[in-house]
Amino acid sequence: MQQSIWQGIKLVFRKELVVGLRFKAAWAAMLMFSLTTLACVSMALQGGTLEPRLLAALLWVILFFASLAGADRVFADEDTAGTLLALRIYGPSQAVLMGKMLYTFFLMVALAAFITPLFVLLLDVTVAAPGLLTVVLLLGCGGIATAGTLIAALTTGASVHGGLFSILMLPVILPVFLPAISLSAAAFGGGDSAGSYLVGMGLYDLILAVGASLLFDYLWYED
Repeated sequence: MQQSIWQGIKLVFRKELVVGLRFKAAWAAMLMFSLTTLACVSMALQGGTLEPRLLAALLWVILFFASLAGADRVFADEDTAGTLLALRIYGPSQAVLMGKMLYTFFLMVALAAFITPLFVLLLDVTVAAPGLLTVVLLLGCGGIATAGTLIAALTTGASVHGGLFSILMLPVILPVFLPAISLSAAAFGGGDSAGSYLVGMGLYDLILAVGASLLFDYLWYED
């Protein structure tokens, strides 16, 4: 049974990756939003510098709002294409959830890996603790991926899907968002990092994943 679940997760992830690379709508929307915001801020500063906490907040604002342009599509595209019913019939719920969650995490990590070096270069950011920044980005992307996948499932089929997704996403992700800003500021040289924030982010990501797993069975089979 466990092997079947893992096989299902790999199949769902592979399918999402192939479709994502073929049509690229989510990738393009996220990248264009990030690049446009980053370019506008860079030109507005005209070589000026910001304090570490403002830089950290700006980085996470870019990543968060970019995620809104792509993370909500994991179930909406299935619904639009008419393949959601077939996936519900033939796909085990946990394999579908984890496969789509893994794909969204991959999408967010790829976005962060592309945007963060440009952010550091264009805004002349000094990264005092690159290891801490890497861990924070991974934990933050994990939280966004988990919350985004669950909320995308909740809002699938809603007539105001995009707006509803954004409204629900912000309060769910705030417990990840706020410590991520503080830890990123510390990584940029703006004070000491608090280990409790890292632990808190990791625990909240875990709680989100467990909650999503428990709730998704009901959504998948009862909707």
